[in-house]
Amino acid sequence: MIKNIIIRAISGAVYIALIITSLLLYPNSNIVFNVIFPVFIVIGQLELFKMFDTMNDESSRSWIVTGLDLAGGLIVYATMRMALNNVSSGLLMLPIAMYLVVRLVIQLYRPSLNAMRSLSASFMSLAYIALPVALLSLIIDMTSSKLLLGVFAFIWLNDTGAFLTGVACGRHKLFERISPAKTWEGFVGGVAFTVLFAWLTTVWHSEWFGTPEAPVWMGLAVVVALSATLGDLVESLLKRTAGVKDSGHLIPGHGGILDRIDSLLLVSPAVVIYLSILLGI
Repeated sequence: MIKNIIIRAISGAVYIALIITSLLLYPNSNIVFNVIFPVFIVIGQLELFKMFDTMNDESSRSWIVTGLDLAGGLIVYATMRMALNNVSSGLLMLPIAMYLVVRLVIQLYRPSLNAMRSLSASFMSLAYIALPVALLSLIIDMTSSKLLLGVFAFIWLNDTGAFLTGVACGRHKLFERISPAKTWEGFVGGVAFTVLFAWLTTVWHSEWFGTPEAPVWMGLAVVVALSATLGDLVESLLKRTAGVKDSGHLIPGHGGILDRIDSLLLVSPAVVIYLSILLGI
């Protein structure tokens, strides 16, 4: 038991350290940022494809289709990065258009597979994983890498607060059909931890995260806490549908990459929407 806790703590610390390092180095050096997050996309897509395979009695995905879909995920990420560098819209759309054409045509030559299921896996991997991760670049462009670091801090604090509160006094199930362990008490605790941290950073060390005005910053904390919880529930729904406990086994004590970034996949689009409306960006 203790050994598992230690392993979980070490692997979690390594994951957090990679995120923090990539954002602290940005924008002086984009290398770490532009390596870590594309890797998350690729591994996340592979884990999603594996979950689809557990529900599929037909032959597994071919390496050609898998490779093409992974390229599609990287294209989405690269397109977002290039868009922020003012590359012309025509050049941006070309690789995405090529991916769509090739992916759909390839399906014509795979009559043994369920076309709807195969294409759903491909396009869902882009919409559910690649696009939300790519939106991190947009958040940085709209604000700063410091603020994005604050968003990650909100996610981690929400998880910690929800866990501690849930263990201490969790009684009422939040969404028992999907995640029996989550409680309303834990949910409220997670939101409270996150908002309290947001308030404290408006009082002390606001320069850490390039903190905007207090109401906007604390509102962002609420948005992150809510969307992080929903993101976790969505991934739990996918795992229940696929009949698996974890998305993978890459991170000791935590499962797969999707088990670590599940909250982020709803947080990033929610943050973009919130900042666009509140800051008029």
